[in-house]
Amino acid sequence: MKDKKEAAAPKKVERKHKNYHRNSLIRPYLMIAPCITFLMIFTFYPAVNMIYLSFFDYNLLSEKKFIGLENYRRLFFVNVDFWNAFKNTAYYTAATVLLLIFLGLMFALWLQKSTWLNSIAQRVMFLPHICAMLSVSMVFQWLMDEKGLFNAVLHVFSLPGLRWLNSSQTALISIIIVSIWKNIGYYALILLSSLKAIPAEIHEAAELDDARPLQKFFKITVPMLSPQILFLLVTITIGSFKVFESIRIMTGGGPGNSTDVLVYYVYRYAMTNLKFGYASAAGTVLFALLMVLTFFYFRLPGKRVHYQ
Repeated sequence: MKDKKEAAAPKKVERKHKNYHRNSLIRPYLMIAPCITFLMIFTFYPAVNMIYLSFFDYNLLSEKKFIGLENYRRLFFVNVDFWNAFKNTAYYTAATVLLLIFLGLMFALWLQKSTWLNSIAQRVMFLPHICAMLSVSMVFQWLMDEKGLFNAVLHVFSLPGLRWLNSSQTALISIIIVSIWKNIGYYALILLSSLKAIPAEIHEAAELDDARPLQKFFKITVPMLSPQILFLLVTITIGSFKVFESIRIMTGGGPGNSTDVLVYYVYRYAMTNLKFGYASAAGTVLFALLMVLTFFYFRLPGKRVHYQ
């Protein structure tokens, strides 16, 4: 009996080892299964369905009719308003990306010293980021009214008031101002945390070599911050392409389509004109643009990123 038990013991241990090995292989997939399911239902399926609908004439009132690339032909060669929305999106994205990264870096350098004033400033600057864009847009709509606070301040200094949201020359700039005001604190704190993570020995060695402040900034600070700058470049670009709430609340795409961007363009054709096939084609183009830009960022600027 003892011999049988002793012979069965190694098999039992081996069986437990195999079960443990099998469970350890399955467990990670079980852990991420809810997230993958959520992404499949609410991200992957809508994206695939959007591309599918872009080849149909579909408006919820009649049966879907396959028309091939007709929606794309109308998008690129017939409807001029698409190129206007594309131009506004490009202008908004370029201005937002450049200003947020530049101003975020400047504020991070200013807040780098650990003082009580800088500690208060960090908390105050982060507050707009936790506010809903809907609320921020409504507040700025009041501030930028022709009889609002901004023009009242200009009148105090004997300056003419501006038609912030009612002029095609200033409406998109006003939307950019709102976006920068809301997000500058968040991105500045990201860069600030990265600045404080740079080893002090590197700066000390540069000072021993009599490096000038600008040399230290461009040769040490910027290369050491390059991973975070690339992260901001990608996230701000994607966020800028998705701008919607501020335009919907403050301008409604006007005046004269001067603030009509691609996301609002898709919304307008889908929800107002009920042209879901055409709106899906515009959404597919927007999706493709984001994919190309992301690929470009990682292939060209990504090669200049210096990881510690």
